[in-house]
Amino acid sequence: MSLPPLLFALFMWFVGTGAVVWLDSRPRATFRTSFRVAGLVALAAMAVAGWSAGDASPSAAYIGFSCAILIWGWHEMGFLMGFVAGPNRLPCPPGTTGWARFRLATGTVIHHEIALAANLLALVALSWGQPNQAAALTFALLFGMRLSAKLNLYLGVANLSDEIFPAHLAYLKSYFGARPINWLYPFSIVGGTGIAVWAWLAAESASGGMAITCTLLAGLAVLGVVEHLFLVLPLRDGAMWRWFSASKPPVVVPAKSE
Repeated sequence: MSLPPLLFALFMWFVGTGAVVWLDSRPRATFRTSFRVAGLVALAAMAVAGWSAGDASPSAAYIGFSCAILIWGWHEMGFLMGFVAGPNRLPCPPGTTGWARFRLATGTVIHHEIALAANLLALVALSWGQPNQAAALTFALLFGMRLSAKLNLYLGVANLSDEIFPAHLAYLKSYFGARPINWLYPFSIVGGTGIAVWAWLAAESASGGMAITCTLLAGLAVLGVVEHLFLVLPLRDGAMWRWFSASKPPVVVPAKSE
């Protein structure tokens, strides 16, 4: 396994997240234009991902990975800017627990999850039977790790890391749990670590574009595990992303626990 793919995964994750934070922290009047431009970029990335699927070279692996990150960034913008979230945009009523709370919480994000799943299926279809699976595998890993993070926030963690949460989505914080740890968290850590180890070992035994793809996935999985660790450690990763914020101050809304 070589170092360049790991550094590339870190670079794309850091710059991609920073760009989304910056665009989302600009005045809301800019959101529609930013989202449309990013949508054109995502559409072009889908086309490039399909075109590169038949190429098994190392460069094609980097291209597929980059395309997935660009497409993912567009979906994150749609969610954080409030264009694609869910039909429920109200805070959780006080005292709501159990299935009622889960149903309401699901209603706040379901449209975003459906959009992500549909896009993943499209990437799988574009690369079906092709030698370069970088785009589909990268998007699938991002989808899985993000869904895990959302469920952990819902079930409850010690560090909500909500310093840069957009004001127009502040109602979502009422669905966050607050507890030292939850039952899902250990499975998330073990699962993410297992994926990283599997990808690492696969990269060692592969060659060409497949070795690069597996290395990129290993790096991305490690970053996902690190993000999960921030959910329970007494460290605030929001300070890192605040550097990218254009203007908005952080919104402080007490998290609601069951």
